[in-house]
Amino acid sequence: MRRKARQATKAENRPRFWGRHAVAAALANPDREIHRIWATREAAAALDFGSIPVVFSDVADLGRMVPRDAPHQGVVAEVERLDDLLLADLLDQAEDRRPLVVLDQVTDPHNVGAILRSAAAFNALGVVTQDRHAPPESGALAKAASGALETMPWVRVVNLARALEEMAEAGFWRIGLTGAAEMNLADALGPARVALVLGAEGEGMRHNTEAHCDALARLPIGGIESLNVSNAAAIALYAANVA
Repeated sequence: MRRKARQATKAENRPRFWGRHAVAAALANPDREIHRIWATREAAAALDFGSIPVVFSDVADLGRMVPRDAPHQGVVAEVERLDDLLLADLLDQAEDRRPLVVLDQVTDPHNVGAILRSAAAFNALGVVTQDRHAPPESGALAKAASGALETMPWVRVVNLARALEEMAEAGFWRIGLTGAAEMNLADALGPARVALVLGAEGEGMRHNTEAHCDALARLPIGGIESLNVSNAAAIALYAANVA
């Protein structure tokens, strides 16, 4: 897929990834530029850094480079954010029947990272978010994604309503997930390619986003009012795969 080149980021604004899984996945991604790595000698022995500059550091030094109590596992990498993907390239894969995940103002990096991980696990076509009302790439997001940030197509769009219109034009059946819906998700799924639309916890989807869905559906859960958005996305992806 084509990427729309981003302007290079100043060093002080570059994300830092931590943890062996997140860093190993970044190393394996040819589209990811890694500027430098800090690592303990033990971690360095377990990973192949190639020609990337490595600063050997002790555990205490690494702990000061990441959020408090972050499980860095002896390695931290300073990276460049990935260039943006184009929605048109994702939608042009007409023979691909895999589901899309669309997030409306989901801003928590742990949730978005977990959704990327679930999308990879359930072989989704990609994840679509807004450009402004979504978290940037970060160490917390990369850690929650457990490598999926490097492999799962993530498209950021300026206008989510317009993006949903383009999905409909490409043959996607857009299902908005909301606890207020009368229809179960299983009944909303059909033969068409599906885009699963989820809103932020608490607020849910905005009214205009709901208006751009072909159907509203709920997950058949009992005993609690709602699920964490990342859990809801995982269940919805499973349902879409077995439908």
